[in-house]
Amino acid sequence: MYSKEFQESLAAVEAARAANIAYEPVRMTAQEKDDLLAAYHPDYKKSEFSTLQIGPNKGEKVPHELCEMLQAHSRISAADIDLDDIKYDVDVLIIGGGGAGASAAIEADEAGAKTMIVTKLRIGDANTMMAEGGIQAADKPNDSPAIHFVDAFGGGHYAAKRDLLAKLVCDAPEAIQWLNDLGVEFDKAPDGTMITTHGGGTSRKRMHAAKDYSGAEIMRTLRDEVINRGIEIVDFTAAIELILDEDGKAAGAVLMNMETHELMVARAKTVIIATGGAGRMHYQGFPTSNHYGATADGLVLGYRVGAKLLYADTLQYHPTGAAYPQQIFGALVTEKVRSLGAKLVNRDGKVFMHPLETRDVAAASIIRECSDRAEGVDTGSGEAVWLDTPMIEAIGGEGTIEKRIPAMMRMFATYGIDIRKEPILVYPTLHYQNGGLDINVNGMTTNVENLFVAGEAVGGIHGRNRLMGNSLLDVIVFGRNAGQNASAKAKDVKVGKLTLAHIAKFDAEREAAGIETDTVSPKLLPDYRNKKNGIK
Repeated sequence: MYSKEFQESLAAVEAARAANIAYEPVRMTAQEKDDLLAAYHPDYKKSEFSTLQIGPNKGEKVPHELCEMLQAHSRISAADIDLDDIKYDVDVLIIGGGGAGASAAIEADEAGAKTMIVTKLRIGDANTMMAEGGIQAADKPNDSPAIHFVDAFGGGHYAAKRDLLAKLVCDAPEAIQWLNDLGVEFDKAPDGTMITTHGGGTSRKRMHAAKDYSGAEIMRTLRDEVINRGIEIVDFTAAIELILDEDGKAAGAVLMNMETHELMVARAKTVIIATGGAGRMHYQGFPTSNHYGATADGLVLGYRVGAKLLYADTLQYHPTGAAYPQQIFGALVTEKVRSLGAKLVNRDGKVFMHPLETRDVAAASIIRECSDRAEGVDTGSGEAVWLDTPMIEAIGGEGTIEKRIPAMMRMFATYGIDIRKEPILVYPTLHYQNGGLDINVNGMTTNVENLFVAGEAVGGIHGRNRLMGNSLLDVIVFGRNAGQNASAKAKDVKVGKLTLAHIAKFDAEREAAGIETDTVSPKLLPDYRNKKNGIK
């Protein structure tokens, strides 16, 4: 049963809806945004970060949980592995089976390289599948890659690597066409023109979508293409350590079967890390919209062999994670809901921010509303604000929700909530790893040769905050880029003697720094066992 306060708040939202539809909040000034972020955004909480004591980013701050993984022991020692017993021998080894890994595999195979994907779950079990709202590309007459660049550069606090962002926006229209040709079912008008909408921080309608399951549709298409090409896929097998050759170049990985724990050696002329994000690390105790395997593995593997990180202290907390009911706590409520007309409303029915501010600003606004302003709604397990979804059909007409966001409608209908008639409760959820491994525009890490990175494991593409729709775009643009360049590089690579000497070197550095830990990494999977109750 809803509490009296809950019912009163819901009534206030219903009563204010007509006025809220007509009301368009003023955008914040740049200074107001900076002040808001500094006061409320999780990235600015100094107490939640540790300073790295070893490795290429020594002296820099990262979340406590990531610091523990980066400075941990390897899961193996060099003595555990016979590097002459090679199980797999390929030109391009791709670690990760999401959108970036699949895109890379397709392009590497197209170039004639012997290619293999290894993934700790199954191909397609990735954050790509979880993406809902769409993919950006400036391919309409009133838009351009230059305008797309300005939107994304400003939204990322002017911190993106310019050459990476330029490639992202300039390659975007062709990426959409590539996906369309592969068979992605984008939303289109009767004349075949792609339907586009706004996203937070965009000055043009450039969001291409497949209803509200865009990532799943893209992943379905990429997975089918990988399988149809006969590219080798090794499922339920994790990369637990990278292998270098005697010259310090990436030359493969040690793989572990997730069920039997059998260790295997994969030798490769080039390696692509496409392991995705870190939501299942649950930084600062936040819920997450991420898939089960998102535990920052690629950052750990790259860091231990000397690859630098960029902006590893920045995470994206999607402003609208489901806050009620408890069964879907943290699940993504796509930004497309707001682009279609729903507004964020506090306990008293007041619209407290423009619905399409950038994600970091929106998240900080909601946190402020639920803390200092005490204008949140008590869900029974925390504070939240309303996202007034009935506004969508009041603005766009009956049937808009079922046509444009059917997956969202079904998710809430499972729990007896009709989002066409009732608002929903939301709170920020840990969504995206803005930082990652530092790469050049060709996709290779800046200081480990033959090691390429694509997708969410990359740092620098988006700066310190990402706009909606640019993550699905970057897995395609930089996935394809990594596959093309890694396969081209492999043609001239002669792999030297394999070595795991970097493990002992890292151990010595840890010991010299006086770090005492029993932790091993990468984490691979989250642990939700209730140890207090003796469940193991």
